[in-house]
Amino acid sequence: MRCPFCGNVDTQVKDSRPAEDHVAIRRRRFCSACGGRFTTYERVQLRDLVVVKSNGRREDFDRDKLERSIRIAAQKRPIEPERLDQMISGIVRRLESMGETDIPSKTIGEIVMESLARIDTVAYVRFASVYKNFQAADDFDKFVSELRPDAKIEE
Repeated sequence: MRCPFCGNVDTQVKDSRPAEDHVAIRRRRFCSACGGRFTTYERVQLRDLVVVKSNGRREDFDRDKLERSIRIAAQKRPIEPERLDQMISGIVRRLESMGETDIPSKTIGEIVMESLARIDTVAYVRFASVYKNFQAADDFDKFVSELRPDAKIEE
């Protein structure tokens, strides 16, 4: 593993243990060249997933990109980081267990929305606003009214 501080390729593992979510291994590392200490996480990847965008473009699945978008939607919400980590790991496991290597971005978006809806409606609406490309306040009104079908919209 290359040292992020000096670029030395000879680093040593000082400690290994399961990460909090128990789906990764946390390794504390030490660089013998500069004395820097850093942490790496190692995850099991069952298969290489490819995301098929709506325009047909294909790109490798990026767990970090998925995590960033979910964390942005959940920003400043009372959701424990561990809960988000568990949700993200669950989404990735679900995608990997689908049996397909090519996954439409629409499928990923729907799974994320379904997962967010279960833990926080505000984060769900935030994610949906980007995913569904809301253009005006009316788009929010319509979407929220679908969340609460019993509420009457005044005209």
